[in-house]
Amino acid sequence: MRRLVTIPCAGETIAATLDPAEGDTALLIVSGGNELRIGAHRGMALLAASVAAAGYPVLRYDRRGIGDSTGTNAGFLSAAPELVAAATWLRAATGAKRIVGFGNCDAATTLALFHAQAGIDRLLLANPWVVEPTNDLPPPAAIRATYAQRLVSPSAWRRLLTGRVNFRRLTRGLATLATARRVPTGLTNRFFEGLGSGVPAEILLARTDHTARAFFAAWQLRHLSPLRARIPLHHHDSASHSFARPADRDWLRARILAALSRD
Repeated sequence: MRRLVTIPCAGETIAATLDPAEGDTALLIVSGGNELRIGAHRGMALLAASVAAAGYPVLRYDRRGIGDSTGTNAGFLSAAPELVAAATWLRAATGAKRIVGFGNCDAATTLALFHAQAGIDRLLLANPWVVEPTNDLPPPAAIRATYAQRLVSPSAWRRLLTGRVNFRRLTRGLATLATARRVPTGLTNRFFEGLGSGVPAEILLARTDHTARAFFAAWQLRHLSPLRARIPLHHHDSASHSFARPADRDWLRARILAALSRD
């Protein structure tokens, strides 16, 4: 039966939910952004119940300062204490011999950066956030993909010719492309350095999601070829960042169960 639990963390208390099961491999779900552990559209709660029904215990938690957790929300780059506390508690409470960490967006980045501190054995990283934003526009890779689609779209040309286009935003987007350099940012470097620990990992991307497109552009950098050879990347034909549609949820569940079943 699902249990609500609290976990001590750096002088504060993080709220968590355990879906128990008998298996000795456990799933730790890390929430992204300022999202509660229930997930968008209850997605993470539904996922946890489904995975537990397949025999794997699942823990979800709220970062400090989020939801029912105490303390100050310092963002995903300061979330190592929560990750360590949650993984330690999960291992002790369930007797798990292996922990697979799953996160979407900046939660994937948290896992890439801090999994070694938490002793996590395998990573599933969905739509990882590797962009350091400079304005309110999407990442350059996403802008390029969007413009490429519009160039072959008759409806987009009709909007342009009839003046139904936000020219100010268009100009800013073109300026971003003109000045963007295809070089890794500090966050991008930190992300891939984290994966250099050698931990087994897989990347999951919603093919037409902006964040996924930005990650995929970074993933193509030449110096990352050793990582590409070792870490599989799986594309799902969707624009849903949170894998919200039934077909998206089924695909995500299948990928997670496959990872949990691996030695």
